[in-house]
Amino acid sequence: MGTPEFSVPILKALNEKYEVLLVISQPNRVKKKGVLIDTPVASLAKELNLNLIQPEKIADEFEYIKGIGADVLVTAAYGQYVPTKILDLFKYKLNVHGSLLPKHRGGAPIQRCLIEGDKKTGVTIMEMTKKLDAGKMYGVREYEILDSDNSSILFEKLSIIGRDLLLEIIDDIYAGRIEGIAQNEEEATFSKNINPSEEKLDLNSNALDIRNKVRGLAMEPGSYILVNDIKLKIYDINIIDYEGNEAPGTVLSVKKGITIKVKDKAISLEKLLYPGKKLMSGKDFSNGQKIFKVGEII
Repeated sequence: MGTPEFSVPILKALNEKYEVLLVISQPNRVKKKGVLIDTPVASLAKELNLNLIQPEKIADEFEYIKGIGADVLVTAAYGQYVPTKILDLFKYKLNVHGSLLPKHRGGAPIQRCLIEGDKKTGVTIMEMTKKLDAGKMYGVREYEILDSDNSSILFEKLSIIGRDLLLEIIDDIYAGRIEGIAQNEEEATFSKNINPSEEKLDLNSNALDIRNKVRGLAMEPGSYILVNDIKLKIYDINIIDYEGNEAPGTVLSVKKGITIKVKDKAISLEKLLYPGKKLMSGKDFSNGQKIFKVGEII
C-alpha cells in the first residue's frame, strides 16, 4: 500500500525479491490537461504488470483483499486509514514510517521535522496497529539533517533509507528473529497533515522559524507571501544579520535580489515562483520586477 514517490523505490525493491500479489494506491486525483494521471505507485504497478486497485475506501475491498491470500502487508505513505479487520488478514503488517518514532507520528513527519527545526530524523519499520503509528518497532535508522535539505530532498533520501532498512530486516521479522520493541508513549508527538492555512509565511516571525517553514514546505506544496494580492511562492531563503528598526515585512532592497525585514533579522528570497511563470532565483526575479518597492511593508 502506497501512493507518492516516497513509496516507489520500496515497491520496486520488494517486487525484485518477493511475489507482490496486490498493490493498493489512493485514487488518481491530479489532473494534467484535464486528464487524471496515475499516482506514482499506480504508474509503477502498471509498468511492472502488478495487480492494482485504487479504492476510495479500502474497507470496501475487504473480501477482495482477503481472497488474495497474501501473508505480509507493507505500507509506505499510503494515505488512508486501514481498518483493523484488514490488518488482521496478515501475519505481519509493516509500515515504513519517515521519522524516529515515537516522535512525529502522523501524516506529515518529514515536513514537520524541518518546520520544527529538528537536527536529525530517520526511518522506523514498525507494526501497524489500530492506534496511529503506535505499533512496536522492528528497526530504526537515523539521518542527520543537512542545512541544504528541504522536504522534497528529505522525502527522496528517507525513501531510500527506508527501502534498504526494510529489505535488510524483513526476512528476520518474518522468521521471528526480530520481535520488535514497544514505543515509549510518554515521548510520542504527533505531526498532523499540512493545512493550506499554514502555507502563508508570517513575516513577523523570527528568521529561523521562517526558513524552517520554507524548507518544510519546499517543493510541495510550497510556502508563499502575498504582495498586492499576488501569491508569490517561496522555495528557498537566506537569513541576513540585520538590526534595523523597520517593521517586519518592510522591503529593504530590490537590487540583485529581494531582501525583507522580519522580526529579528532579514531574509533574502533565493528561489521563488510568480504565478504563471517559471521558478527563478531571487536575483533574476529582481531584474525588472515591479511588485516590491523599497520601504513598503508587505
